[in-house]
Amino acid sequence: MAKGSNQKLKILYLMKIMLEETDETHSINITEIIAKLGNYGITAERKSLYNDMESLRQYGMDIIGEQQERTYYYRVVNRPFELAELKLLVDSVQSAKFITAKKSNELIKKIEGLASKHEATQMQHQVYVAQRIKTMNESIYYNVDAIHEAIAENEQIRFQYFQWNVKKEMELRHGGAYYQVSPWALSWDDEYYYLIAYDAANDMIKHFRVDKM
Repeated sequence: MAKGSNQKLKILYLMKIMLEETDETHSINITEIIAKLGNYGITAERKSLYNDMESLRQYGMDIIGEQQERTYYYRVVNRPFELAELKLLVDSVQSAKFITAKKSNELIKKIEGLASKHEATQMQHQVYVAQRIKTMNESIYYNVDAIHEAIAENEQIRFQYFQWNVKKEMELRHGGAYYQVSPWALSWDDEYYYLIAYDAANDMIKHFRVDKM
C-alpha cells in the first residue's frame, strides 16, 4: 500500500492501536502512538493526533487522558464487553460439547479480539479446549444457524442422521436415508443442542441431537 493511502487510514489505525494496546489499567502516550503508527507506514504529528483523539471521542470511544509526571497518557475504558463478560463467553465456548475443539479455538480467538492484548492474555490462561469432551462433527456450528433460519422462514429441512459405533466411526442410521421434517424449536439440554421437529411421514414429534445431523 502506498504511503499516501496509509495516511488516509491514520485515524483507523489509531483506533486499532488504542483498542489493542490500552484498557482500564494500561495506557499509552503520544510518543508510543507515533512509533506504532510508523509500523504501519504512517507519519503523524502530535497536534494532529490530539485532534484525532477528539474525533474518536465524538465517534463514541470512551478515551480518557491523564497526566503522569510530565507525560500525558491515553486509554480506552468502558468497552462494549467487560473482561469478566468475555471470560464468561470463553468458558461457555470451552464447555459447550456441541462445538468442536477446532471451532472452539477459532471462536475464542475472535472473543480475545474484543479485548486489549493485555486482557486477551488473561483469557488465554484459562483455555484448555483440547482437554474438554467435544463433538467431532465440524458442521454443527452451521447446522444450528441453518435450523434457526428454517424455523424463521417456516421451511422444512432435510438431513441424514448418524451415530458413532464402537470404533468411533460415523455410521448413518436408516441405511443413509434422509429425514425430512418441519423444525419447531431448538432446545439446550445436558450441554447439547436438540432439534424438536414434526415428522409428517410418521405423524409425530421427534427429537434429534444436532451434532449427529
